[in-house]
Amino acid sequence: MSKVFEIIAKEEKRQRENIELIASENFCSENVQKAVGSCLTNKYSEGYPGKRYYGGCVHVDELEDYCKETWQKVFKTDYHVNVQPHSGSGANFGAYLAVLKPGDTVLSLELNNGGHLTHGSPVNLSGKIFNFVFYGVDEKGYIDYNDLREKALKYKPQLILAGASAYPRIIDFKKFREVADEVGAYFMVDMAHIAGLIAAGVHPSPFGLADLITTTTHKTLRGTRGGLIFCKQELAKKVDSAIFPGTQGGPLQHVIAGKAVTAEEALQPEYKTYIENVVKNCKAMCDEFIKMGYRVVTGGTDNHLFLLDLTDKGVSGKQVQEACDEVGITLNKNCVPNETRSPMQTSGVRIGTAAMTTKGFTAAQFIDTAHKIDEVIKKLQANL
Repeated sequence: MSKVFEIIAKEEKRQRENIELIASENFCSENVQKAVGSCLTNKYSEGYPGKRYYGGCVHVDELEDYCKETWQKVFKTDYHVNVQPHSGSGANFGAYLAVLKPGDTVLSLELNNGGHLTHGSPVNLSGKIFNFVFYGVDEKGYIDYNDLREKALKYKPQLILAGASAYPRIIDFKKFREVADEVGAYFMVDMAHIAGLIAAGVHPSPFGLADLITTTTHKTLRGTRGGLIFCKQELAKKVDSAIFPGTQGGPLQHVIAGKAVTAEEALQPEYKTYIENVVKNCKAMCDEFIKMGYRVVTGGTDNHLFLLDLTDKGVSGKQVQEACDEVGITLNKNCVPNETRSPMQTSGVRIGTAAMTTKGFTAAQFIDTAHKIDEVIKKLQANL
């Protein structure tokens, strides 16, 4: 057997046997995997349907158009959609470049308070090209909308960004829109984590409010890894030009096929039931940690994830992550508001329920897993 397939077999075993609690991960269907592993990987198709730089694109043109139309149905929108971004990060850069110039000011949620690396972290290209300033969270960990408005009035950003990688509560997109209008800024939403919840109608939608919306197609959408950009029709040409030729060459048509299958699956009635169970399971697990005396950022959750603040437990997020790995539970260390440790250590862990809900885990099983994690933490404390 090829060495590559030996490694894949080991990873398949790990995914099958472990309890997967990383909030940004999920298990896509066999049909998504078949599409991504199809002959479409052989086809170059720089450009867009009807305007390619290569011949032989009749079928991939049909595929890309179908993919776009299906995603519009998923989110019940007439926004333009670009399905070519290779990733969520690439989608974000495409959106930035569509409406900003280098040095322009962007207002976003800081990484330590739940934002994302591509939302202006100084170590990321976004923070090197644009002038990011940040709004924060209040003492309970909720987005501070007063701080958002004050920073917007002070810095007069060209773009205001809503969205997070570790925020457990409903985001009020209407308040963001009001602030953006007040200062004449574009309003962008990165809904990568909550896109599945929005599609299923269990989180308010940014469509009709935001000028630009980006997402990944894995996470709660449970599809192939990749990105999408939605935008108001008047920004369509700028967005398309920002992706090709702005930041990418040939699109990955096998991945676009996987995205199209993902969209088809998100339109099925059972998908809504799945997402409802994700949220129900997350609340049950989160509440159990609170009953056991754990500090949870914001005191609970409205979505598919929550953050344990371990500051008062005397252990780091990294220690808990590594100790959980040893017993077949996968989660990730994560910064908490007002973080005192380095990003490589952290004072918290992030826990999500999307992947194991796909595997059929019930609320009772998530509660049982919470107690297993508690045992891991107590053993760590005993060895301090």
